[in-house]
Amino acid sequence: MLQIGKFNSLNVIKQVPFGFYLDGGDDKEVLLPTKFADEACKIGDTCRVFVYHDSDGRLAATTQIPLAEVDECAFLKVVSVNNVGAFVEWGIDKDLLVPYSEQDFPMAEGVSYVVFIYFDDETGKVAASTRLRDFLFEEGENFVPKQEVELLICGLSDMGYKAVINGTHLGLLFKDEVFKPLRIGEKTTGFIKRVREDNKIDLCFQFHDDNARKDLAEQIIDDLEAHGGISTLTDKSSAQEISKRFNVSKNVYKRTLGALYKQKRILLDKSKITLIKQDV
Repeated sequence: MLQIGKFNSLNVIKQVPFGFYLDGGDDKEVLLPTKFADEACKIGDTCRVFVYHDSDGRLAATTQIPLAEVDECAFLKVVSVNNVGAFVEWGIDKDLLVPYSEQDFPMAEGVSYVVFIYFDDETGKVAASTRLRDFLFEEGENFVPKQEVELLICGLSDMGYKAVINGTHLGLLFKDEVFKPLRIGEKTTGFIKRVREDNKIDLCFQFHDDNARKDLAEQIIDDLEAHGGISTLTDKSSAQEISKRFNVSKNVYKRTLGALYKQKRILLDKSKITLIKQDV
């Protein structure tokens, strides 16, 4: 069955001066223009092509690789806006429409947005939407804590960053779980922190359990020893400086310093940390 908005393997059934017609099944013919066909292409060959509707609404095929297919999310740039909606760059000769009804907020030319690409059963064509919650799951009963996942940062809220999880779900990274600058559209690796009682998904970049704190504590001690027992990276330092050195959030770093201080392994003041030499 022909899948519009995805790659298909189709047989060449006819050659014309401007290209080849491929068998789309159910009496459908799909045009592959000459510029996208292999020089040796002939009737009977099988071509792997991306199928879409051209600007005239006809089924067309290309060997160009789109930035995303149907049922996928992508960070796409608006190239024009008119009376029907916004058109985003798709990576092929035709731009992709985001109808006004599928925009959470008005989209502006030159700005990029995370969109979900879908097949519209009413029009029989492919379109995109910024209304991700209408297409992705927000309940994560199949996820488990500490599970590693792929994230696409898709939005901001008062509580933190919204992210697409493995291309199928939506979750939240709370502000205090973020220890590095994030950009909308950025792809990164994270973890399931927990699935809440309402089945919504909380995310994180690291875990604050005892083992993680012990590991960080030893990293801090090693760093002090390597720098003559003194470090200017204190609990007053910026989150960016702390992340660059230890790849953890400022809150985690502060708590670990506090634990080391209570253990009498370090001295703390506003400008430096001093290693306390242990009696052998």
